[in-house]
Amino acid sequence: MANRNYEAIKFEIETTQNTVDALTVEEALQININDKAFTVTMRTPGDDISLVRGLLHAENIINDVTYHPDIILKKENDSGIITVVDVVVPKDKLGEGYVNKRSLLSVSSCGICGKTELSDLSFIGKTIDDAKKIEVSLLNALFCKMNTLQYSFKKSGGTHAAAIFNMQGELLSVMEDIGRHNAVDKAMGKLIKTKQLSEAAILTVSGRISYEIVVKCFKAKIPFLAAVSAPSSLAVDYAKELGITLFAFCREDRATCYSHLERIKKSNSNAITAHKVS
Repeated sequence: MANRNYEAIKFEIETTQNTVDALTVEEALQININDKAFTVTMRTPGDDISLVRGLLHAENIINDVTYHPDIILKKENDSGIITVVDVVVPKDKLGEGYVNKRSLLSVSSCGICGKTELSDLSFIGKTIDDAKKIEVSLLNALFCKMNTLQYSFKKSGGTHAAAIFNMQGELLSVMEDIGRHNAVDKAMGKLIKTKQLSEAAILTVSGRISYEIVVKCFKAKIPFLAAVSAPSSLAVDYAKELGITLFAFCREDRATCYSHLERIKKSNSNAITAHKVS
């Protein structure tokens, strides 16, 4: 249930018109770990198990990507939307993110809240030193693939999308959600479930890039990250530090690369500008 219809009145200059708009559903999901409340996240219902698994990986709650916990759907509301899930995780599989958990209430997950200094990166691990190269001209085709599958957005205009591809540009996973971070968690969670995360090479997102999304990309060991809109300054700083080639403003056959340009194949077809790459 990604969308819900609402009656409204549309005003256009001197006319009014009754209309029915499909709006993206946003509902709270409480995540319990071993029967204890851990966090509450706002999301678009659907693919909840993928969302939970991806979030727990990104937040380092579960320290083993090959481990598949029991995720029990415990409660749903009158509309049939899941409101509470319980994740069963043995003690030896709980990571530092569980020990150092933050506030119970969060919105669409923040990978490194409270960590604002680039020197404080020891919690993440080794940076990505992948030597693979990409042609910028490939990006337009990847965004076209993602856009074609944004079914909820086409109805409501209210969802973000995240898609993951291999180096050949083959689509591995695509997900939508009202939250940008949730869409990323869902896409990665699906690949964890299908044991394809090791094939992931390129992450595309429909909105802007925050530093949280850069860290989620790094946690999945994905060397290329591309977005339709702008990156934040901290996102660029982290991409440089963590070894991620970051593209933004990917539209109309153009892209701007902000970090690790050494992974770009030289080609006459590459329409690209590079800003602040020092």
